[in-house]
Amino acid sequence: MDKAYYELLKQLQKDPTYLKTQNDYIKERFEKIKDDIIKEFDEHPVTVEIKGGIYAENISGTLGGITNLYSFIGFDENTDPTAPIRELLLSSKYRIINSSNGVSSQVMFEIPTTKEIFDVTPMPWATGRSWARGIESGISGLGYYLKKVKNSRSGLGVQSSTSKVRSGAVFRNTKYISDLIRRFESRLKDLN
Repeated sequence: MDKAYYELLKQLQKDPTYLKTQNDYIKERFEKIKDDIIKEFDEHPVTVEIKGGIYAENISGTLGGITNLYSFIGFDENTDPTAPIRELLLSSKYRIINSSNGVSSQVMFEIPTTKEIFDVTPMPWATGRSWARGIESGISGLGYYLKKVKNSRSGLGVQSSTSKVRSGAVFRNTKYISDLIRRFESRLKDLN
């Protein structure tokens, strides 16, 4: 690196106007990417369906129209199981770290990992399992699902403990959280 160029970079890293401009630039683009990801999460068919509660349509296509995810997974009535995911996405942030040589800086992004999201999305009936991961890898028991049963956790249905009530019913896995986080990381990599 040319010595004059090196000195210019060092001076820039000490210039408050340059640092403010740099931070404003990064902040504006980071917030736009974060807002876009949260919007994509909010508009994802799985999120919309779960937020719709027990009477939502199966717009995610995961259950072949037999029921909806809220009822099938068995979330407690009048809860929003997607809220912890949204909170994690909202808590995403960045920080600018100046190098020890005083010539450059690096942006560090802190966004939730898929593991962190899976950790805050427990199945209501199976400790240690994540419903968000199940959306991607599959959730068993659709053939045992009974509709319109009073006193169920969700207020709409329960699983038959004795026998299958429909054959050929298969949960259709779909892209959800892992895909969303991959897109988030990719867009931030382009920003960095």
